[in-house]
Amino acid sequence: MKKFLLAVMALVLACGIGFAAVGCNSNGGGEDASGTIIVVSREDGSGTRSAFIELTGIQVEENGEDVDRTVETAMTTNSTNMVLTTVADAVNAIGYVSMGSLNDNVKALQVDGVAATTDNVLAGTYKLSRPFNIAYKTGTTNALRDDFIKFIFSDEGQQIVTEEGYIALPEDDAQRTGAYTASGQTGSITVGGSSSVSPLMEKLIEAYEAKNTGATIDLQTTDSGTGMTNAASGAYDIGMASRAIKDSELQSVTGMAIAQDGIAVIVHKNNSLDNITMDMICNIYIGEVTTWEQVKGTDAE
Repeated sequence: MKKFLLAVMALVLACGIGFAAVGCNSNGGGEDASGTIIVVSREDGSGTRSAFIELTGIQVEENGEDVDRTVETAMTTNSTNMVLTTVADAVNAIGYVSMGSLNDNVKALQVDGVAATTDNVLAGTYKLSRPFNIAYKTGTTNALRDDFIKFIFSDEGQQIVTEEGYIALPEDDAQRTGAYTASGQTGSITVGGSSSVSPLMEKLIEAYEAKNTGATIDLQTTDSGTGMTNAASGAYDIGMASRAIKDSELQSVTGMAIAQDGIAVIVHKNNSLDNITMDMICNIYIGEVTTWEQVKGTDAE
């Protein structure tokens, strides 16, 4: 409750109510970001958050346990779309989203001088990247589930990955299944988990159902943790995670990567900043840097 109230207060200040002198409407004023940074994060259980805090050094190991040092005043959102909307509406905000989810309403920053592009992720020069994984309960069989997975790894399925702005598996990857022929499968299955993987999965389901009209695939958008937990229990026939599958989860599920994705660091369109270092990202998210003047190299008032 304390975190929620602090997040609400931060947004109120960002919208120019009370003490703040910054705008909240992405179409108004054209003002640059200045003053207190509004830190926007994802909820616990989010695969995007899990990958982001690990890659940036926000997560550290203390006494044998992983500790997420995200500042308590961070505004916690429960979906990719909410992060995009929040950053688009608050000139002082910073957030992070799946690279494939980027839109023209926000600005993606270079990280250590490297742009968030597919080519740079493939080249290994853009360091904020992670796999999109699916998983199912180990030891179970389901003809419709298995045929849908075959479609995901087919040439057509991987072409959808590319068309949606994500990074397909290499053509010589052992999981690729080549050309897909409609199987005529019938029945229904449930796929659920990561909100970052969900937009891609929606397109894959749509294409599969068009080829196999007797099949129904229900998509439930939750988070990566729920995706893996429900895959292990059988509540989801297929779980989705936008992070690596943990060793503890692999005791109960069989997992595989269906694509690769970058994580874009985003700010308001009016923000004059174009590049940010990985160290600065960490310092902002753990609360050691709190104003845009510090980020941009000027003395805070």
